[in-house]
Amino acid sequence: MVQRERARLGGGEKRIASQHRKGKLTARERIDLLLDDGSFEEYDMFVTHRCHDFGLEQEQYLGDGVVTGRGTIDGRVVYVFAQDFTVFGGSLSETYAQKICKIMDQALKVGAPIIGLNDSGGARIQEGVRSLAGYAEIFYRNIAASGVVPQISGVFGPCAGGAVYSPALTDFVVMTEKTSYMFVTGPKVTQTVTGEEITTEDLGGAEVHTSKSGVAHFRAAGEEEGILLIRKLLEYLPQNNLEDPIATECKDPIDRVDDELNELVPTDPNKPYDVKDIIFRLVDQEEFLELQRHWAKNIVVGFAKFGGMPCGIVANQPSFLAGTLDINASRKAARFVRFCDAFNIPILTLVDVPGFLPGSFQEYSGIISHGAKLLYAYGEATVPKITITLRKAYGGAHDVMGSKQLRADINYAWPTAEIAVMGAQGAIEILEAKTLASVEDPAEREQLRQTKKEEYREKFANPYEAARYGYLDDVIEPRSTRWRIVRALRALATKKDLLPPKKHGNIPL
Repeated sequence: MVQRERARLGGGEKRIASQHRKGKLTARERIDLLLDDGSFEEYDMFVTHRCHDFGLEQEQYLGDGVVTGRGTIDGRVVYVFAQDFTVFGGSLSETYAQKICKIMDQALKVGAPIIGLNDSGGARIQEGVRSLAGYAEIFYRNIAASGVVPQISGVFGPCAGGAVYSPALTDFVVMTEKTSYMFVTGPKVTQTVTGEEITTEDLGGAEVHTSKSGVAHFRAAGEEEGILLIRKLLEYLPQNNLEDPIATECKDPIDRVDDELNELVPTDPNKPYDVKDIIFRLVDQEEFLELQRHWAKNIVVGFAKFGGMPCGIVANQPSFLAGTLDINASRKAARFVRFCDAFNIPILTLVDVPGFLPGSFQEYSGIISHGAKLLYAYGEATVPKITITLRKAYGGAHDVMGSKQLRADINYAWPTAEIAVMGAQGAIEILEAKTLASVEDPAEREQLRQTKKEEYREKFANPYEAARYGYLDDVIEPRSTRWRIVRALRALATKKDLLPPKKHGNIPL
């Protein structure tokens, strides 16, 4: 028991106090918050490092800087590792990596989520290539587990150098304000190599990675909030790729109608509105867990439930960049769609998109390839897919956003929907260019332009043209949308769809 108590102290009382002064919890405190009370079963508590260089053999700590094991969250088994900054700054050694790899291997065998709580100074320099090999062993297991069991990373302290690639390979990353950071190269080396002076926070803090890079999915005010987010996230996820997400009791009437939905979308196609106002009215109990809400805000992604059934939601956001698709929005939505498909989570798509964002910067930066990622993700997905066009869907962006041709199962539209190659203004300037040019009087020309625009709108500014060809399954009343979604999800619950046999496709990365 003396040994066990010694192991639980990690680097000792002084270093634990130092951790607390920084506003950070210890590895064991994090695990206690994350898991159900009394459920944690620790592995390898008495493991120590094997390094005999640089005097390291004189300083050994039981557990060697990482706490590993299994426990439960709301009764569901999960495997967890928590890096202990009080032991050698949480630096990774050969045995440290072996501890993490052991629980990752077991998680794959039993089909349970893997949660990593990161707080480490990086590789243990004294161990040289052995610590680098340890990182590579972890990375390989991240890759092997991808699409098999959910992987979630909490970054609650430093995560630098090669260490950043393990969280980046996982499905979701949670960071905390002011106490966590991630970067490949730190501020000092950056200044030496490039001459750029920058702080740790500005280079790789939570604000940077949730609003500029998109590396992190959640930014929490503190560790307690971050850990609660991890627990909440698991409510929408299955244990593994062979199981369905867990349905729960629904106390929100599934046939609830909302008359205000009939008025929420402006008839003017250029007038903005917040699509989240619609999402909250459709989902169970107005609960919507949004991912990456500070990054690529022209598209909204997240999880909700309909009649107790978990569902992924992708929605264009007209209140930011008019809801256009750009590089970041395409990347954000594509990865989310692929995650949902990997873990049997149905996808609801709410469409109001004027097209792809134009401009030389987008073209030079590869909007074609990045837009193709979203196209690929929707076309590849075999989970139930429901698409509802709320207002406009123009050009290639219509195709990309869960169209019938990308094997969406059910496509609805609101009466305000307009599906066309482009808006009336642009279309008339092309289709009627010669006719307009032949009219010399400016006033008459403008009158003709308006007449032609009205003719175009009459033809395309309604969903019935698309419905006539079977590209829409129905034009529905907005107030009854929730009920239509729940019924569709129930009907599609037994869907079976297969892709052509292949090792894997070649997504345009």
